[in-house]
Amino acid sequence: MTDPILVLGATGGQGGAVVQALQHRGATIRALVRRPASPRARALAATGVELVAGDLTDHAAVRSAMDGVGAAFAVTTPFEAGTDAEVAQGRAIIAAARDARLPHLVFSSVAGADAGTGIPHFESKNVIETELRASGLQHGVVAPTYFFDNALGARDELHAGMLRLPIAGDHWLQQLDRADLAAVAAIGLTEPGRLAGRRIEVAGDTPTPDEMARVLTEVLGREVRHVRYDLAVIGDPDMHAMWTFLAGDGYQADPAALGAEFPEITWTRFADWARRALTAQE
Repeated sequence: MTDPILVLGATGGQGGAVVQALQHRGATIRALVRRPASPRARALAATGVELVAGDLTDHAAVRSAMDGVGAAFAVTTPFEAGTDAEVAQGRAIIAAARDARLPHLVFSSVAGADAGTGIPHFESKNVIETELRASGLQHGVVAPTYFFDNALGARDELHAGMLRLPIAGDHWLQQLDRADLAAVAAIGLTEPGRLAGRRIEVAGDTPTPDEMARVLTEVLGREVRHVRYDLAVIGDPDMHAMWTFLAGDGYQADPAALGAEFPEITWTRFADWARRALTAQE
């Protein structure tokens, strides 16, 4: 594929990882960014990424950014303005893609979005997936599980010796490295036939909290214990619903099948990620 590939959300965690994965595959990249003068955007430009200014809800900007590209990666978020705003982002992307006659779109959703969980930010992504299927656009969906680096959100607690998660210590939690999700997305963007018409739930490892705590103890050089707290103390309805789901059947990805289908990806285990990520930050 010689046409550029558009990455929406390129200054975010997922989008930035997709940019790096595409660069490893030698792709020419265009990025839609809200603030081209921001440090993250300038860093992208310094690596040869073409920047286009615009917002995901700006149909004209997204439509213009899609001109002449061979494929596009899209990720939406409810965490800035809510789930209705996320659905609006998705609809703007789909409308722009149809107007631009985009050859191929890879949309990043979430594992379990189509399972009727009732989790608000799962349901909003399911609305986008449903409308994407109805659009007639050639597309694929990557659906990540829990990211390893979510553990870093409570870094002070880790250093205090606690891994606080509201699930049982022996209950597995499917997780993955953002770089591995990005690698799957990059394959779908540069080799559309491998992802077109498919929805792939992505996980690289299934550690339990107790196993995670043992790894963190080794990496940090201090004891880390899993502390299970009560779901009832989670005040945010979205997060309460998500952790209720994860404390039950949870995600249902198939890491073994993923490894067989995408052997070119060196799938990251939680222990490998922790050694790399946490050691680098010490």
